[in-house]
This record gives sequence, C-alpha cells and structure tokens, in this order.
Amino acid sequence: MRRIIHVDMNAFFASCHQAREPGLRGRPVLVAGDPGERRGIILTASYEARASGVKTAMPVWQARKLCPEGLFIRPDHRLYLDYSRRILDILLRYTPLVEPYSIDEAWLDVTGCGRLFGPAEEIALDLQRRLGDELELPCSVGISSNKFLAKMASERQKPRGFTVLYPEQVPAVLWPLPVGEMVGVGRKTIPVLQEMGVATIGQLAAMPVRLLSGRFGVMGEILHQLARGHDESPVDPSALDSVKSVGHSVTLPRDISDPAEVDTVLLDLCDKVARRLRRSGCLARTVSLTVRDHNFVNMTRARTLGEPTGLTEVIYHTAREIHRHSFEPWRKIRLLGVTVSNLTEAGVGHQLSLFGADSERLERLTRTVDRLKDRFGDDSLQRARLCQTKGGGPK
Repeated sequence: MRRIIHVDMNAFFASCHQAREPGLRGRPVLVAGDPGERRGIILTASYEARASGVKTAMPVWQARKLCPEGLFIRPDHRLYLDYSRRILDILLRYTPLVEPYSIDEAWLDVTGCGRLFGPAEEIALDLQRRLGDELELPCSVGISSNKFLAKMASERQKPRGFTVLYPEQVPAVLWPLPVGEMVGVGRKTIPVLQEMGVATIGQLAAMPVRLLSGRFGVMGEILHQLARGHDESPVDPSALDSVKSVGHSVTLPRDISDPAEVDTVLLDLCDKVARRLRRSGCLARTVSLTVRDHNFVNMTRARTLGEPTGLTEVIYHTAREIHRHSFEPWRKIRLLGVTVSNLTEAGVGHQLSLFGADSERLERLTRTVDRLKDRFGDDSLQRARLCQTKGGGPK
C-alpha cells in the first residue's frame, strides 16, 4: 500500500509575515488585497484574527469591525514564493516524489522511505517539526494511501493538525460528514446533490453510479469514486517545476473515448490550471496535453502559442486541438493531464488574440469571475458545460 503525506501550510500568507517579523507573532495579522480600500477583501487572516470571526474573502470593512486591533498588511508575493521554495527544499530531503498543489500545499509519496526515515507517521511528524523550527511556519499534515484521502485528512485539524486516514476508516470517519466537506464538491454541486437526496459523503458513496453520471457525466463518476476513498492519481514530481509550469491531471473512474466526455474533462482541467496560473501572477505560452490510454501507455504533446495567455478559453481551445490532431479518436483514455509552461509575469506579456475582438471581453469577464471566486470561494461559480441535466446534456 502506498504511503502519501499531504502538507498544508496554515494561514500561509499571514504566517510568512509573522515568520519574517517576530513582532507580528501572536498578533492578529490580516493580509488584504488593498487594505486602504473599503472594497478590498481579506486574502488570509492569522488564527489570532480568525478568533475574532475574520474569514478569508471577507470585505475589509467587515473585518475591521470584527477585529479593530487587527494589523492589515498588503500582500508580498515575492515573500510567499521565497518561503514556498524553502518549504519545498525541506520536503525534498525525504523523497524526490513531491508534487506541489499550490504555493502552500504539496503531496509526498514516502512509500519507499521507511528504511531511511521510518514509517510515514514519523516522517510527517519530523517534517512538521522542521518546518516549524527552521522556517517558523505552522502546517497541518494528513497521511493516507492516496492523494485524496491524505488531503481530506489534512483538512480535519487546523492549525498544526496531524491526522491519519486510511481506506478502512472511510466509512466511520468520512461518510457521516456533510457532502460539502468533501474535496472536489463545490458550492454549485451541493444543492444539486441535495436535490438527489445526497446530504452526506456516505450517501454519495451509496448513490448508484448511473444516477450520478446521468446528472454530472464523467465528473459524477469521479465524485463517486472519491467518496468511496478511491484515488489512483500518482504523486507527480514533474509538478516540482511549479515556478516553470502549472498542471493538473485526473485518473478517470472508467476509460473514455467519446469526444464530448473528453472535452468536458479537458474543460474542467483547463479551468483549474488557468485559475492557478492567474493566482500565481503569470501567463503561459506552451500548453501540454498528457494522455494515458487503457494499456497504461503515456503520451504527451505540446503546442506553443504566439503570445502568452492566462485565459481558460485559450488553454482549453489549444488542449482540445492537440487532442483532436494528435490522438486517435478511438483510443480509450484512462488519464488526462493539462500543463502550461514557458511562463512570464502577467505584466510582461499580452493575451493571445485567439478570439479577436472578444479577447478583451473575455479578459474583463475572467477578472470579474476571479474576484467573485476570491470572495466566495473557487466553487462559487461553475461553467454551464460542467453542469449537466439528468439526460446528460448541458443545462
């Protein structure tokens, strides 16, 4: 059985400021997009500020009322990136199989590290201690046999949590929880599931797959597999080029070849990749598509754009074209992955004018959607293509 650790830094932006400036430790620190503007929002609040009721994405004016003694600080992305690299250096002391998920999260596959560092539980405790001692940064860790359960475990206790969650514990630990607490279930999906009579993760796991696939397509099948604690996704060390690339992949619950299903999965992947790309303040010029077929053969094809982009539509259009032109339509697909690379800072390049006059409109719309997601969460808005009726077609 694999041994996977998920590391989730606690209140990362605020913790970085507290680590750099000892005078801020133990005080309510609030990192805000624009502390001087009433319309600004809270990007991260330290746990001292959260004790007053302050939450991420809360308007600055509301946070000031709840925490008048709070210290409002402008974000310093160079500081966060520096700490993220130092965190990565510590994680790599244990295994080369490290996959960053974002600037403050990563998975480690420590399956073969027992002889050097002991069992996964000892490794997790040691790296948690090192991050605290060497960087003055708190983190929560989750341990399991796959990435999904490891991440679910790290979410259970914050700050400085330590949680072990193996598949045999899923019925007792996860199934009683509200379905909205499951990683992968967004705010737009919760009411749809509730309409289907699904209120808990256990009820999602017990729901007939045909009903979920009829409502959500292949994404419904993926949610069903996750609810049962199944996740075959490997820890991908190529994601270590997080400064040079941003990627996301998914192992499908069944082999697919239908172009419409492939397009739906690609759109979901491209949406996630583009969102992470924009949050990093970068644009990308190269789009890569990875396909693993039913024979477990991996193939990767890439295309370089004329200009850098951060638009989901451009990345999706490119990934879709790569699939159409580089892979046989009859090939059954087990895994899909989208990666963007050849990055530049957002202020340096120009968006690709793939959609002509519509490009500027798409950029404005994307900025608006990003602001809404920053305020209400990544799952507060969902593309219509990713929501399907009971008949499987778009709403």
